[in-house]
Amino acid sequence: MAIIKIRNPAIDLDAAEIPNISASKITSGTMDAARIGSGTFADARIAASNVSQHATSFDDNKIVNDISTLAIRQASNENKGAYNTNSMYVDVFQDSTGITSLTNTSRDSNEFVASVINNMPTGTQLYLKSNSSANNSTTIADYSGNNVAIGFTGGGKHITQNDVPIGATSGNVSTSAFWFDGSQNIEASHSAMETPLNFGTGDFTMATYWRANNGTTSTSFMNMGGIGSIADYNGLSWDYIGSQEKMYLYLRQGGTTLWNSMGSAGMSIQHDTWYHLAVTRESGVIKFWKNGVQTGSSWTTNNGNSTSSNIDSSTWDSRVFKIGEKSDGTHDFQGRMDAMHIVKGTALYTGTFTPPTVYYGTSASATGSFESNAITAPSSTNKMGAIITYQDNAGTNALNTDIVLKLSADGGSNYSTATMTAMPDFASGIKMAKVNDLSVTAGTSLKYKLEFANQASGSKEARIRGVSLQY
Repeated sequence: MAIIKIRNPAIDLDAAEIPNISASKITSGTMDAARIGSGTFADARIAASNVSQHATSFDDNKIVNDISTLAIRQASNENKGAYNTNSMYVDVFQDSTGITSLTNTSRDSNEFVASVINNMPTGTQLYLKSNSSANNSTTIADYSGNNVAIGFTGGGKHITQNDVPIGATSGNVSTSAFWFDGSQNIEASHSAMETPLNFGTGDFTMATYWRANNGTTSTSFMNMGGIGSIADYNGLSWDYIGSQEKMYLYLRQGGTTLWNSMGSAGMSIQHDTWYHLAVTRESGVIKFWKNGVQTGSSWTTNNGNSTSSNIDSSTWDSRVFKIGEKSDGTHDFQGRMDAMHIVKGTALYTGTFTPPTVYYGTSASATGSFESNAITAPSSTNKMGAIITYQDNAGTNALNTDIVLKLSADGGSNYSTATMTAMPDFASGIKMAKVNDLSVTAGTSLKYKLEFANQASGSKEARIRGVSLQY
């Protein structure tokens, strides 16, 4: 009988010809490497679902947020300027190099960006505001930044009144004004006001809101020396003569009267009515203003002297500075005043203007915003995240309503609005919020934008203390 030998050194089987092996058939133990050889199991034999069903999901945003928080803390502790890594940008506003396009916001030297701005005109020497003070309060302060020591005399005080035409912010009108009853005024020492009134030959502005009681005939708005019952005091005074319906500016220096009887006839001042009154000098021309309109003539010379004459307070008699009374104690004012203002070096009003309805100084705009400079990412991204630290300087700011964060990856051409969620406080009084994986228009030029809303001085004021941008 013949024996047939079949030689089959390699039999190739495809996947369909290899049966599945039940897991129950696979027992513990080891397999001899020599029996397995050097090959590997094909990926196709293990379905992805059979692997993922045993894997635990992992949220790396928790780590990202922790690192971002630590980066803000480290930058704050070391007073670092804005910087970026391969996947993160951090700014704690040590300086303003990382931000741009500030609108009704300001970067403070205490390292935050606020919805509060300081709009005090450059050159302000004295600024007094009643600012809704308590009825009968006798506290008065200079808000110019010069901290001129000034106060009431003769029982002066604040008095409440609902129609004062200027307030802390739009829609928040002051309910008090400085009260003058004909026996008191506001005073500062000669030495305290010598520098503020030393105008030289430059421009200047003096202004006030003014409301005279019935019976007021003449008064002095502001003076130090200047005209009294007789015109022999060296100094400057800005006055009103009711019988002539004129404002006057009087200057006497070195025993010589340089200006007198410069006025604006026909002012038609009514009692118990608020007016914004001002006098300015611009390029040697003096003008008087009532409610934003120039009244009377422009003066370039008076009494044969140029109105660009040097105003040198160091040559004046050593009389105190007074508001509401002349230097000799006559012509005491009866009525109310507010927002008394002296500016050196600038004529604030050069043409018809709208009198201010908001106090100068620190105030919160209802809306505002600022942006970061563009940060270049190493590769295009369509997902971004961020952490911000912020502070309620006044009131309580609602995330996504009063503080709104927007992110962009195309240089600010398209912003996506984030829905931030609160995190545990960063520090005492400083809060945190986050957003992760916000979809944005793809790009490599990354920016954030923070917007404020519903801000009002004293009732809602937001401060942004730091930003960590994730990409």
